[in-house]
Amino acid sequence: MSSGFIWSDWDPGPFLRGLATLRRLTQMYPAGHPVITQKVDELFEEVEPGLASCGTVNVDVVHGELHVDGRPCHGEMSSAQALQELSDLGAHSFQLRPGLQADELRRFAEFLTHAAGDDHRPIAERLAERGIAHLSCGRIVPLDTRWRAPQWDESPPEPLDPAYAEALGRAEHAFETAAAGKSIDAVNIRELVRLLIGEVARSNAALAQILTLKNYENLTYCHSVNVAILSLMLGQQLKLDEHAITVLVETALLHDIGKTRVPLEIVQKPGALDKAERAVIEAHTTFGAEILVETGGVHALAATVALEHHRGINGTGYPNLGDGVRPHVLSQIVSVADIYEALTGARSYREPMKPEQACLVLAREGGTKLNTAFVKAFVSAVTFFPVGSLVRTNRDEVGIVLRTNSRDPLHPVISITNDDFDEAIETVDTSERDEDGRYIRQIVQTIGGRPNMSLVASLVAAAP
Repeated sequence: MSSGFIWSDWDPGPFLRGLATLRRLTQMYPAGHPVITQKVDELFEEVEPGLASCGTVNVDVVHGELHVDGRPCHGEMSSAQALQELSDLGAHSFQLRPGLQADELRRFAEFLTHAAGDDHRPIAERLAERGIAHLSCGRIVPLDTRWRAPQWDESPPEPLDPAYAEALGRAEHAFETAAAGKSIDAVNIRELVRLLIGEVARSNAALAQILTLKNYENLTYCHSVNVAILSLMLGQQLKLDEHAITVLVETALLHDIGKTRVPLEIVQKPGALDKAERAVIEAHTTFGAEILVETGGVHALAATVALEHHRGINGTGYPNLGDGVRPHVLSQIVSVADIYEALTGARSYREPMKPEQACLVLAREGGTKLNTAFVKAFVSAVTFFPVGSLVRTNRDEVGIVLRTNSRDPLHPVISITNDDFDEAIETVDTSERDEDGRYIRQIVQTIGGRPNMSLVASLVAAAP
């Protein structure tokens, strides 16, 4: 290594892999054996220049990824087995300090063999007993941050549009049935699909609660109803025929049915999932396909969409279905709706995203994970300021979006209200211009918070 060595450029993978190897060698050979001496020298040469020129270094293994002094390290990927071996011994974090001697590495490797035993004394005391003063290790214990996680309702606030409320009730029953290991009632699903297409999608009040920023952490059944309506809107924008729309809504409604086999504590876990939890949550696609293949009376494509809705058009995502396997067109449609609905809903680990921000996220995914044409169609159908959005104008007025303008989507019709959104003042069309052709009003942002849903529902429902 050169004198210009810095820890931030160092890949600790080879060192940890060598340390794991040295641990195994110390179980096979005596301390002075040439094989052990050679491995110790290799490890010492790996870190001694850095310790001499840069001082102490901390190496952490966080969710299987290496970090050097708190920064992610994107080095070689061949150390996974060694990291797992060390982690299984309770060694997730290492600190190397100036003054480290080569033989301390050998003694440390021997110590690791017994680290997971019945000796519960502090690590520092046990290391000092072996003459190890410049190298230490420890466990990384996941911090329970649930006390800091925002608390959200699990369903939309009252009052609900009657048709939307009925749809949520039917969906909840279907998902509870699946969670109990029983067969889904295909008749109930068909009735629910007819309800969504015939009534919910035609209700401005229902759309106001589905399209906008949602201050609740909707459970799977509620998310699925919302995704079905969003998929319907996208399908209509793409001018799908009536039969295709019906199939699309059914498949979207059932796309997440596999989550009924995933523990709720994983689905709603605040913070990052570990590898095991991630594997379980990703398995919901396979679970869903299995459930739907065995369910009589539902469309055959329902299982396909359940399996593929997290697959990208570029081959990314899960599950791995092999090279060159492109998701079905209905899966591609549902993927767009699924991502938007998830982003605009609250989560235990984050605030809900504003509609315009969610649309920009979709745009960034277009051409890679998502079908670009479908993203454009979806944004045209939903717009940056969908019906029911709470907005602020450049005149510092606040209001509720009552109707979108297909010719001018950034300038909808709004009801100006008081600051608490509980009293309507006047209805204005923000696409109106002055004598010089300039917009009289511009919407400058979407506003969060909890509006008076009675007022929102009545105003939106009354809008032409």
